Amino acid sequence: MGTNFNQPQRQSLVGILVIFLEMIFQFLKATWPIIVISLLKADFKSTLVVVLISLAVAVYFGVYSFLKYRNFTFYIDEENDEFIISDGIINKTKTTIQLHKIQQVNIKQNLIQRLIGVYALDVDTAGSDKKEGDIKAISHHLALALKSKLLENEGKKVVVENEISQEKTEDYSLPFLKINLVSLLKIGITSNYVKSIGLILTFFFTIYENLHQAGAEDVISTDKLEGFVDENSLWYSGLVFVLIMFSVVFLINVGRTLIKFFNYTVTKQKGSLMLTYGLINTQSTILKPEKVQIVKVSRNYLQKKLNVLEIKIRQAISNEKKDNKSLIEIPGCNAFERDEILKLLFKQLPEKGIMMQPNFRKLVFSIFLTIVLPLTGYFLFGKYAEPQVFEYGNFALFYALFMLVLLFFGFRNYRLFVNKNHIIKQSGAWDVDNEIIEIGKIQAITTSQLFWHKSLNIGSLTMHTAGGNITFHLGKFDKINEYVNLWLYEIETSNSNWM
Repeated sequence: MGTNFNQPQRQSLVGILVIFLEMIFQFLKATWPIIVISLLKADFKSTLVVVLISLAVAVYFGVYSFLKYRNFTFYIDEENDEFIISDGIINKTKTTIQLHKIQQVNIKQNLIQRLIGVYALDVDTAGSDKKEGDIKAISHHLALALKSKLLENEGKKVVVENEISQEKTEDYSLPFLKINLVSLLKIGITSNYVKSIGLILTFFFTIYENLHQAGAEDVISTDKLEGFVDENSLWYSGLVFVLIMFSVVFLINVGRTLIKFFNYTVTKQKGSLMLTYGLINTQSTILKPEKVQIVKVSRNYLQKKLNVLEIKIRQAISNEKKDNKSLIEIPGCNAFERDEILKLLFKQLPEKGIMMQPNFRKLVFSIFLTIVLPLTGYFLFGKYAEPQVFEYGNFALFYALFMLVLLFFGFRNYRLFVNKNHIIKQSGAWDVDNEIIEIGKIQAITTSQLFWHKSLNIGSLTMHTAGGNITFHLGKFDKINEYVNLWLYEIETSNSNWM
């Protein structure tokens, strides 16, 4: 017999422990600098106070976890086709999710859940900026059955024959794609350097700020660093800093990629894709082609030589914050695997059709904003405020040349390709991105033209989809309007379902 979700039921009993440990982890994550500094500088009496406060916090978290577990129930109202979740301790909430609006159901397992032997399940729709349903602790068997039931959301009521057959369908389908360790290493080595540098700087500044607020600046001594800079030239110190930063970023990129995407497997299931990956936090996601809004294929020069690339898939989102969190990534696939994935998502391989190029004024304007204005400010500041800045003129020259090369290649790669069913926007200087959308999934189109561009016949185009916008700047405006009229006609007469 199939699993019955018609009656309210609770999570697994060990859900109390999961909630408790997750609260402890979040508490330690937010307060560990203060706790460490307090223990290092405190005497026995102060240490005892800290321990007693910690015990009180643990007791509070324990009571809260039990009440949270006790008041959390979920069930499916088959009569109204709704998934209903009740939650809350003092303020009770009842969340009702219509089954046909469910976009994605994820089965996850973080380190705590893995150690305990349970899984988490969350439900995602396009109309909210958070996960509407978040079940912390259920068995894998139950999670698979519930996911299958929730994803029968196309106005159909398909009966699941039994849990065993469903589990076999989910677990033992032949993998359509499996990203091996070598491919993940290639992606880790060749991508996300700017993002990693930002994370490193944010981490160190956060640590320093926490120590400063705790009155423990003396824990970090900068005397050796200042001495090293004073004893060596600025160029040498800068080179050492760059090499150290590059090494740290290299290790972080490789480690992050292996941990996040370990054992990445893509499996075909009834016309959909099931994505499973993760070393510490495992995740299982069903991706339906009809839900896909924008597909971005990214590759840089090194990745091209190594025959790897990245695919990022955007479904319907409610805002920009949710866009980053709900982005589905497929790293490390090769050109053949990319084509097979695109065929499954779009029912055919999107081809680059007629090409539209931007006007050369786009390059000129970019040079003015990113090179001319900053250098003008630099020279004015040096002339009228601080002449010593001219000692770093070599850095200004390097910046100008570096930005000029980036802008040139970015302009050369900036193109819009149009065929009968798809639009492909190509952009990027080092990482070349190809964003693909189906014409039938465009929700709205915006064209704009500045008054001094009218005589030049250039303007901009923005295509709005449920997964975000795609903009093409300074193309031939008469050609843009010609395509817009054609696309609007196709959208109005099409019966395609963008959701």
